[in-house]
Amino acid sequence: MRVLVTAGPTREYIDTVRFITNASTGRMGYAVAEAAGRAGHDVTLLSGPVSRELVASAKKFKCKVVPFVSVADLKAALEERFDACDALVMAAAVGDFRPNKAFPGKLRRADGPIVVSLFPTEDVLAGVGKRKREGQTIVAFAVEVGTHEQVEAKARREMKAKNADYVVVNTPAAMAAEESSACILSPTGLVMPWAVRPKEALAEEIVRLLSSGWRPGRVPSPTGGKGAAGNA
Repeated sequence: MRVLVTAGPTREYIDTVRFITNASTGRMGYAVAEAAGRAGHDVTLLSGPVSRELVASAKKFKCKVVPFVSVADLKAALEERFDACDALVMAAAVGDFRPNKAFPGKLRRADGPIVVSLFPTEDVLAGVGKRKREGQTIVAFAVEVGTHEQVEAKARREMKAKNADYVVVNTPAAMAAEESSACILSPTGLVMPWAVRPKEALAEEIVRLLSSGWRPGRVPSPTGGKGAAGNA
């Protein structure tokens, strides 16, 4: 199976040295990429700015790592590669806002108060979701706040809007953490219940879901396949 994974944060620059970003370390997406690599899949990892150690670890599992910085960079990388993949796991923490402009040079404190207006970024997953062909699978991620019932309802709306097949729902506490309190939803129900798991364990369950249909503790196929992705 050809698996495309996104990981890490985006950066939107205010000037040449300052930018807006988020707390994502990329650990979740990298865990998915490595789990898919171990399962024998052909993995391309679109990576935001993360540690060199993470990048080196992914390459040990023969993952092709393609860097991006901004939301626009990620959009271009997805548009170039999405059609060729069998499954997309959208684990990147894509920024929701960008500055109205990037100031040239480095802003100085002596320049006085600086007003920066923020504008919404493009929903890149919704864009590629419109192009999804038969046999492709999209796994979205959602960071939500509220009761389980509230966040599941919102995540289902997001899943439909983005034409995703599954959505991994977690909380802001997952950012930069080793564990994640999460569940996985499909259009028909809860396919993985809420629990606190190491991100590596959650990644294994996502790859099992793509490989052969989700079963707790089931070992994924060593080779996967396009049909498995489409029927998951």
